[in-house]
Amino acid sequence: MGNLKLGPLADDKPVKLTIELPAGLHRDLVAYGEILGREGGQGAVPPARLIVPMLERFIATDRGFAKARKGVRT
Repeated sequence: MGNLKLGPLADDKPVKLTIELPAGLHRDLVAYGEILGREGGQGAVPPARLIVPMLERFIATDRGFAKARKGVRT
């Protein structure tokens, strides 16, 4: 796969979300899903399927969050 931060998405059962996104962010998510799908040899990935893995990746790689979380755990 290319240089995208996300790899192939797990084939999980979809979850319905209701959120409001700025139009520019939505366009970026659509473009990202198209590129991810093309690189994975599949169709475009809908924006709603990108949000959870992107948030998981963001949290997993946020050192400040990990450090703060360690301090909170007992």
